[in-house]
Amino acid sequence: MSGTRGGRVAVVSDIHGVLPALEAVLAEPEVAAAARVVVTGDIAAGPQPNEVLEVLTGLGDRAVLIGGNADRELVELRKGLISEVPGDPVATWAAGRLTAEHVALLAGLPRTRRLSVAGLGDVLFCHATPRDDEEVVLVDSRLARWAEVLAGLDDDVRTVVCGHTHMPFVRLAHGRQIVNPGSVGMPYGRPGAHWALLGPGVELRVTHFDTEAAAARLGAESGYPDIAEWAEYFLNARAGDAEALAIFGPRDGRKGPNGA
Repeated sequence: MSGTRGGRVAVVSDIHGVLPALEAVLAEPEVAAAARVVVTGDIAAGPQPNEVLEVLTGLGDRAVLIGGNADRELVELRKGLISEVPGDPVATWAAGRLTAEHVALLAGLPRTRRLSVAGLGDVLFCHATPRDDEEVVLVDSRLARWAEVLAGLDDDVRTVVCGHTHMPFVRLAHGRQIVNPGSVGMPYGRPGAHWALLGPGVELRVTHFDTEAAAARLGAESGYPDIAEWAEYFLNARAGDAEALAIFGPRDGRKGPNGA
């Protein structure tokens, strides 16, 4: 377990290689002043993979990077273990552009980190759940489902921070506080770069930035062939939260529309 040097912790997740969105969050005064910036996975699978990794590694030991399923898939693509990520062509493109150093960085990322945060005690950070980097839990997941994914955690971990589903929420499950900061680069439900501030409580934040200018910048700098369409859709959060919940719902084990 590592401490946070007594300061607050900014949490960002699911950057997906969108440098303008990441830069907007890092420019927030409370993020700039945070003792740690924890990144809960899916860092580089997007239009500016190397650029995002360079900015994060430039933060030095302030940055705590955790691997997500998309980061693992980039490594698998580069190693020839898989040939594509179904439904995510930008991932294949991004994998081909990563430097060897960045591939090694992603390959070595931990799947969880545990930090002590003032006011919250021991906090476990992960991408999807503490036990898996791609299973789904949602704000309205059943308590029985939360019991499954939280099984085995030490009793003194009272807060769990995850990402993966690109929608921010805070809820209680079996006495533990669950926090999802939402997505920096591919938000579902509403535009903006979503993040969280921890210590002594939990605050969900959103940083609004000029998405039109960001899309133009991606078009000029990325090189991804379908960048205009990709940026228009994801930077403007064309995927609604209701649509996302309907797609994700069956993956959290529910059988019916009411989560039964």
